[in-house]
Amino acid sequence: MATKVTRRRFALAAPTAAAILGALVLADVAASVPLSILSHQLTFSNTFAGVALTACFGGVGFLVARRQPRNPVGWLLMAFVLLAGLSVDAGFYTVLRYRLGYSGLPLAPVAVLLTPLWAAEFALLPPVILLFPDGRLASRRWRWALGIYAGLVACVLVVVCAPTVAAVAGHDIRVDSSGDVTSARNLPGWLAHPPRWPAAVVLVLIAAIALSFVARQAFSWRRATGERRQQLKWLAFGAAITIGLGLVTAFFNISGVVSYILSGSILALPVSLGIGILKYRLYDIDRIISRTLAYAIITGLLVGVYAGLVLLTTQVFRIHTPVAVAASTLAAAALFNPLRRRVQGVVDRRFNRARYDADQTVAAFAARLKDAVDLDAVRADLAGVVHQALEPAHVSVWISQRD
Repeated sequence: MATKVTRRRFALAAPTAAAILGALVLADVAASVPLSILSHQLTFSNTFAGVALTACFGGVGFLVARRQPRNPVGWLLMAFVLLAGLSVDAGFYTVLRYRLGYSGLPLAPVAVLLTPLWAAEFALLPPVILLFPDGRLASRRWRWALGIYAGLVACVLVVVCAPTVAAVAGHDIRVDSSGDVTSARNLPGWLAHPPRWPAAVVLVLIAAIALSFVARQAFSWRRATGERRQQLKWLAFGAAITIGLGLVTAFFNISGVVSYILSGSILALPVSLGIGILKYRLYDIDRIISRTLAYAIITGLLVGVYAGLVLLTTQVFRIHTPVAVAASTLAAAALFNPLRRRVQGVVDRRFNRARYDADQTVAAFAARLKDAVDLDAVRADLAGVVHQALEPAHVSVWISQRD
């Protein structure tokens, strides 16, 4: 009876807690704009990135926490956004007080203490991967791994936050342009300047455990079936988009509007997490993967063809006129549809085989139906096609005959 009462109280309190956290996240976003303006750090990229990250990670976390309150993934996503917002806003507030001379601001030392929360923010994402999709650990050893991970992260937080705590306690607060404390005179030597090899060992262990969380999901995908397999596909798809486009942006040093668009690839991760957990359009992942791969291949091929034609006309034939570039553009555009059909067929045969076979079966049936005159033969053929394409447990065909 006590267990039932506790569960009932938790079910009633969870929506309220999620609403409170959601309100705090919105308050962070609302406060960041005026604080960034006053501290002379407002930029389009920072503002866009902050709002987009908050909307995606916070929105997905709120939905998961409301619908599945016992799933820690939703609460971790909301905590990730909340810590990020508090750290950024506290940094702006600290710059206003200790660099720009706004001496009348209250609770400035608290803002100094909140600024290093960025270190805890990024430590929350690996457990999200491990606990996806239902928040349950596969075995006791993963509890030990998660506990060791938390202990190592706590060690890092102690080292990161120690200068801030010492500066506030010693009333010697000096900050840089980001709001981070630069004074470490009140700290022992090993905290002010941590030894390199222990710090390196701790960071390597944290990275290794985080990678083991990813590896656990990768190995479980091979044994998973049904809905669980589709959920893991969504996780892998979102992670691949986020990491792949992020590496492209960094490797090719892309700037401008294109860099903003590519940097937005990080939003694919929370969206895929939300779809996988809430099971919204869960079985569309195979089609999305095949289309994404097809258009990525097509884009690469067309860019290569366009660049090759431009180089051929301008460097080999020495045609330095806008006509050469226009002709190359028209040639690449003319190749789009034939190339799309060919590449899509190849990708579907390799990555979306079940749907490809079903489409081919239905297309063949439609071709046979044009010349069919025997109703019984059509009915038998239809039942056979349905069995082959969908493999149902039972098939019934009703035919209405009119005089």
